Amino acid sequence: MESWIQRAVLTLALMACSATGLAQQDRTVLDDVISPDLERRTIDEDKLDTENLEIGFYAGVISVEDFGSNDVFGARIGLAITEDFFLEANVASATLSETSYEELSGDVRLLSDKDREMVYYNLGLGINLFPGEVYIGRWAFNSNIYLIGGAGNTKFVDTEFFTYYFGGGWRLFLTDWLALRMDFRNHVMEHELFGEPKKIQNLEGHMGLSLFF
Repeated sequence: MESWIQRAVLTLALMACSATGLAQQDRTVLDDVISPDLERRTIDEDKLDTENLEIGFYAGVISVEDFGSNDVFGARIGLAITEDFFLEANVASATLSETSYEELSGDVRLLSDKDREMVYYNLGLGINLFPGEVYIGRWAFNSNIYLIGGAGNTKFVDTEFFTYYFGGGWRLFLTDWLALRMDFRNHVMEHELFGEPKKIQNLEGHMGLSLFF
């Protein structure tokens, strides 16, 4: 009888020790999972990019209907509204060449040199469509493709003509404060220089650099 009781007590003691050991092992595993030893990084907020103002200059060619292709030089200032949308104001100038009629007729001049000085200024809204990266060798540069459209005025022959434009472009970020841009736009306006009202479309392509502040 006593032998049976001793065996029962011994069995219960062994079961209790085993349960205690398993519980301690489980706590060790759970402690490793729930309370890992992480090293917290200190972030310097001053180094985070917050530039949303863009100032740039560009040069290219604008094809003015009836006046051929002409060099154009301009400047822009932009403001990022969100990551996808931005506002942009442009001002540019070009000197118009002779019309086909003037070139064929010899000494006939339809416009004076002063009247050939063309200036346009406008305001537009752009949307970034395809952000991505460009790899050149072992260097990677951020880029995006965008669409833009807006309206403004075009001045030449001492007259201002309402003009709307639309187009697109490509922006390549060389650094976090400098970008290369390529733009293609169509400026649509109406004038009466040759008698009847005529709507013309003036295609422009230009390249430039932009600084971000």
